[in-house]
Amino acid sequence: MRKPWCGLAPEGMPFLFLATLATMVFALAEWVVLSLVGLGVVAFILNFFRDPERVVPQEKGVVVAPADGRVVRVAPMPDPVHGTPRMAVCIFMNVFNVHVNRTPVAGVVRQMRYIPGKFFNASLDKASTDNERCIMDLEAEDGSRFTVVQIAGLIARRIVDWVRPGDALPRGVRFGMIRFGSRVDLYLPLDYEPSIQEGERTVAGQTVVARKREPLA
Repeated sequence: MRKPWCGLAPEGMPFLFLATLATMVFALAEWVVLSLVGLGVVAFILNFFRDPERVVPQEKGVVVAPADGRVVRVAPMPDPVHGTPRMAVCIFMNVFNVHVNRTPVAGVVRQMRYIPGKFFNASLDKASTDNERCIMDLEAEDGSRFTVVQIAGLIARRIVDWVRPGDALPRGVRFGMIRFGSRVDLYLPLDYEPSIQEGERTVAGQTVVARKREPLA
């Protein structure tokens, strides 16, 4: 059995290199205050870009959280891909959360769409429609369509995705990240219902946020 492992997202390597180099220069110059600040920045980068392994549930009909963070909204919202109101689970990530995003279900990426926008606080409802965002349309193995929206926040300025249309992805696999505080909205098909409430905390790829409804007898 492989032991749990926590790595670093590749997007963090340039930041870590520059911060470490600057800290070494400050230390060699015997600039104590700047050296301490540099160490703090290095620690922040290591924490922000950490990428731990997760235990992904294998139960059928469950949907896992696409992001670490706090659930700020569970309510019907207009789906940006399909245009109809769907139950949405909105998760806000602060700067101390893991920012690597994971797929909520196993399926095939049907489309990826980037929409430029503003940078309001990602915890606000208007962030879903006004902020810069990237939309993924994911078709699950049972034919259901899920919409995952990565939303840039007040500080976040870049959305990174590692998948392309046509990619077949397992449940809980890494598909992207958002730098420095942000939000992910998950739109559920009509035959799925949320199993989580506002204010609860989630772990990407691990926390079950919705389940498929059992067919009526």
